[in-house]
Amino acid sequence: MTGSDVPFFWVALFGYLAATMLFVLDLAFPKRRVGAAAIVALGIGFGFHTTALVVRTVAAGHPPFASMYEYASCFSWATVLFYFILQFGHRPRNFGIFVSPVAFAVIVVASLFPKDVVGQLVPALQSYWLHIHVTMAVLGEGAFAVAFATSLMFLFKERGVGWLPPSDMLDELTYKAILIGYPLFTLGALFAGAVWAWKAWGTPWSWDPKEVGSLVVWIIYSAYLHARITAGWRGKRAAVLSIIGFATTVFTFMSNLFIGGLHSYT
Repeated sequence: MTGSDVPFFWVALFGYLAATMLFVLDLAFPKRRVGAAAIVALGIGFGFHTTALVVRTVAAGHPPFASMYEYASCFSWATVLFYFILQFGHRPRNFGIFVSPVAFAVIVVASLFPKDVVGQLVPALQSYWLHIHVTMAVLGEGAFAVAFATSLMFLFKERGVGWLPPSDMLDELTYKAILIGYPLFTLGALFAGAVWAWKAWGTPWSWDPKEVGSLVVWIIYSAYLHARITAGWRGKRAAVLSIIGFATTVFTFMSNLFIGGLHSYT
C-alpha cells in the first residue's frame, strides 16, 4: 500500500523544481529578489520533504531505509540539508543554481521506484545497526553531493563564468563539504556497515558490489583529503577528484539494480 507520505513527497519534488527554475531565472533578474524566492521555494520543499520522511517513519514503524524509494528520498533530503548549512554559513552567490538540480534529480529518481510501505522488514534489516549505517552513510553522501556541485561551479568559474562565487570560496566549500561528509561516510558506510553485515550475515565483509563500491568511494575521498592536507592540492585537480568521488558514489548507490548482491532488496 502506498504510504501517506507520498503527497508531501510530491510537494517537495515540485518545490525543488520551482527552486531550480527560480535560481536560473535569478541570473536574468538578479536585482528582483528572485534568488531569495528560490531559497524560500527550496526551504518549503525541504519542509515538506522532512514531513514526508517523518510520516513515512511513523507509518512504517521504522526509519525510511527499506527501499530504493526511501533511500533516494533521504539522499535528496540530505543534499538540501547540507546546502542550507553551507549557504547560511558562507552565503555564496548563486550557490543554489548547481545544488538544487542535483537534489531535484535525485528526488526524481526516487519518484520512479515503488512507494509501497514496507511494514515487516526482512530479518537482515531488523537491526539498529542498520539505522546507524544508513543514516550516517546517506548524510555523508548528501555532503558529497554538495561538494560535487561546488566542484562543477569551480570548473565553470575557471572557464570565465563571472556570476559564480570566487574560485577560492568554491574550493573551500568543496573541502568543507567533504570534510563533513568523510567521517559520516566512514563511520556509517564502512564501520557500522561492517558491524551490521557481521550480525546479519555472519561476516563483516563479503565482497558484495555495494561493499566494494563504498570502499572505492572511501579511498577516493581519502585520497582527496590526503592530497589536500599533505600536498596542498587545490583548484582543478581537487575539483576533478571530488567529481570522480561523487560519480562513484552514484554508481554504488545504483549498483544493486544491475549487479545484484546482498543489498539487492534495497
